[in-house]
Amino acid sequence: MHQYIEKILRAKVYDVAEETPLDFAPGLSERLENRVYLKREDLQPVFSFKLRGAYNKMAALTSEQAGRGVIAASAGNHAQGVALAAKKLGIKALIVMPKTTPEIKVKSVKARGAKIVLHGDSYDDAYSHAQELAGEKGLVFIHPYDDPEVIAGQGTVGMEILRQHNGDIHAIFVPVGGGGLVAGIAAYVKFVRPEIKIIAVEPDDADCLNQALQAGKRVVLPQVGLFADGVAVKQIGAEPFRIARQHVDAVITVGTDEICAAIKDIFDDTRSVAEPAGALAVAGLKKYVELSGARQQTLIAIDSGANINFDRLRYVAERTLVGEHREILLAVAIPEQPGSFLKFCKKIGKRSITEFNYRYFDQRLAQVFVGISSSGLEGDREQLIAQLGEDGFLVTDMTFNELAKDHIRHMVGGHGPRHLNESVYSVEFPERPGALLKFLLSLGSQWNISLFHYRNHAAAFGKVLIGLQMAAAECAAFEQCLHGLGLAFQRETANPAYRLFAGGSGG
Repeated sequence: MHQYIEKILRAKVYDVAEETPLDFAPGLSERLENRVYLKREDLQPVFSFKLRGAYNKMAALTSEQAGRGVIAASAGNHAQGVALAAKKLGIKALIVMPKTTPEIKVKSVKARGAKIVLHGDSYDDAYSHAQELAGEKGLVFIHPYDDPEVIAGQGTVGMEILRQHNGDIHAIFVPVGGGGLVAGIAAYVKFVRPEIKIIAVEPDDADCLNQALQAGKRVVLPQVGLFADGVAVKQIGAEPFRIARQHVDAVITVGTDEICAAIKDIFDDTRSVAEPAGALAVAGLKKYVELSGARQQTLIAIDSGANINFDRLRYVAERTLVGEHREILLAVAIPEQPGSFLKFCKKIGKRSITEFNYRYFDQRLAQVFVGISSSGLEGDREQLIAQLGEDGFLVTDMTFNELAKDHIRHMVGGHGPRHLNESVYSVEFPERPGALLKFLLSLGSQWNISLFHYRNHAAAFGKVLIGLQMAAAECAAFEQCLHGLGLAFQRETANPAYRLFAGGSGG
């Protein structure tokens, strides 16, 4: 690691980057009974740490390389870092971005003087095209994470933390996408203060480092979740993985609801809004405390970025209560007769009802979708469900059912007619103008659509719940159609959220 220590100490990041503050988080600290600090990389000129690695790499180019110009592939933060670094150094920059990139990020990169090519629907598409253009045009490719100079630039975050906090530090929590940030921080911190734990944090649907460590080698994930788009990487970088195997103490994975709750935690303590990837480390810190029972420790989380579309906050707010364990989502069967709802409310007691969805369907039983406040204490949800069961209510827990949270709770109209012969799928498609129409046109008129729900979440990919009237034997042909379109999908016909509230069989 001596080589990396020297690179980090000599890094030229401060020509453009700033030494960001290490802020004490009073609310989190009191609630978690630990001393929690946030390393505020969201305060960089491009609202992300990515500027450090990009500039350090580009500042190390020879005059011949700089004269040829640089190229990068990115959906946002790395692109802005390369663009600003290029402007500072007087280097021509070309950035390849997916067509799904939000307009706010495209405008930000253009404003810094870089030229942009929009290509493909994902980072992988943009990356492949950027590599092709680099060869054709003789441009120098600036990798977002798998490069020693980039890793060294990110490592200055760790150097600053140790300089800013001289006392005990028990653990530093670092978000992981391709691994450049965690590799740089681990290389420096483990050399200077080996007793400090380095804990990597990943989304549970994009845990490329976690799975690589389990396998003992790098693996390629078949697909990744896109909520935390800043870390939606299918394979950990080769050099970051080499370093992580030696110096990362543990990996924690967290879900979407936990990330949303962490965004709120950061806002409550700083009045700033982190992007999902930016709040990832805080979510991991909270889970670490919950699982380990840590108390009175000094814990530091990297708040890595704040490039979030305002429209996405609606979705974040919806998921926050569940992420904080303060909302329980249930499907409850209630007798369809006067006074039943009153009886149900009495059984709930002093808990608040956060949501209640109902539509008449059956003269015997009413299926209601209900949100109920929770104390957040361990076992509270299980205790409530058990109490309702003892009182004769049929209860299905929907708190962790993604279909219920993404679609069912927003749908109006109830069950379809019986004997509908319906197959139901959740499908993800690239979110850009005309994409929804293109998706529908691609299905043609071979199948009749019997159910359809879509909401715009201002994310790179849209989610659709679609039901089609088809025989079971036709499902394979439909799924082959989706495969041919390159769309991620999941069959939901057996999902209890669908069966209880929208299915043609009435449950």
